[in-house]
Amino acid sequence: MKEIILLTVSGTDKPGVTSAISAILAQYNISILDIGQAVIHNTLSLGILVEVPAAAESSGVLRDLLFKAHELQMTVRFEPVDESAYESWVGVQGKSRHIITLLARRITAGHIAKVTEIAARHDLNIDNISRLSGRVSLNAPPGAGDRTKACVEFSVRGVPADNAALREEFLKTASDLDVDIAFQEDNIYRRNRRLVVFDMDSTLIEAEVIDELAKEAGVGDQVIAITEAAMRGELDFDESFRRRVALLKGLDASVLQRIAENLPLTEGVEELVSNLRALGFKTAILSGGFNYFGRYLQQKLGFDYVYANELDIVDGKVTGEVKGDIVNGQRKAELLREIAAREGVRLEQTIAVGDGANDLPMLSIAGLGIAFRAKPLVRQSAKQAISTLGLDGILYLIGFRDRDTLMADKKD
Repeated sequence: MKEIILLTVSGTDKPGVTSAISAILAQYNISILDIGQAVIHNTLSLGILVEVPAAAESSGVLRDLLFKAHELQMTVRFEPVDESAYESWVGVQGKSRHIITLLARRITAGHIAKVTEIAARHDLNIDNISRLSGRVSLNAPPGAGDRTKACVEFSVRGVPADNAALREEFLKTASDLDVDIAFQEDNIYRRNRRLVVFDMDSTLIEAEVIDELAKEAGVGDQVIAITEAAMRGELDFDESFRRRVALLKGLDASVLQRIAENLPLTEGVEELVSNLRALGFKTAILSGGFNYFGRYLQQKLGFDYVYANELDIVDGKVTGEVKGDIVNGQRKAELLREIAAREGVRLEQTIAVGDGANDLPMLSIAGLGIAFRAKPLVRQSAKQAISTLGLDGILYLIGFRDRDTLMADKKD
């Protein structure tokens, strides 16, 4: 008869606890069936599921463990586990798992309570909870909270009966609580992304370049109105784009450089792109804007590819037309497929990020489609959305901790 025991060791964390406990188990030739450890604010919780061989007597093991725990000033608990219960637990391995990622400037108990309550109602059982963000000082200077980042990841087991209803609940809760909640299948592709493509205007930069050009041309209000309608999906992109570009006719081309040099980068873009490049990801700009500005960002940040529209300029003046085909929503999706094929990457390994209705085609085919600070229609239609943090919040969605990144404070 096999004897299975769950050991739980807890107390103030110190070096050597796991070593001391496992050394005693080794003396009795005990098999480790499962093991897990967590440390929260210097408090250790160590769980070990063991099988005591028939040749060993559990009383001797338990006695030695009690003495060692006392010596280490730790508490140890023993719980017998029925063999049939253990086999049932073994039988659920390989079942569907998902990752719930909660992102905010600062996470509260109310945020955790609501997210976990929704998960429980949809029959999702939490296996593990991890903090991906770094520690935040209580003595941060005034205004620092506007740039803080907090992220908690929940690994859950189970299959929701109504996936669409679950996502709708998470989306509404995120809006109500001013947080972001991502729900992804935990599969091999999530851990092996290789290509990330971005929209440019209002995604990589906090501006719509065509609007800035229009202000210089004295037609700002007209162009901005058309831009907003197009981004809401109320106008055909090609038609709206040609109408806006036509209004730029006669603009002096010298203003392009000045606008490019003053483009406001989106929060977190430099941290995100530098880390992606260092980790071997390929990156691309797929923009309905203009190549001039895409190439400027490519040189500044190091993108591998840039595809955008070519503004026609003759004798130093904008003609009001574009060269070649317009990079619209469908073209962005085609480009994503083409770059993925060129790089030998499956679509499941790709990430697409954008904010407008013309980004939805590429967001829908990417393995991870992220609506970033997007319009309501786009947020509702995309697989995931980030609205509260900067672009570097994307690193959390692919499982990176702050301590893993190159430009982060190395405190864990």
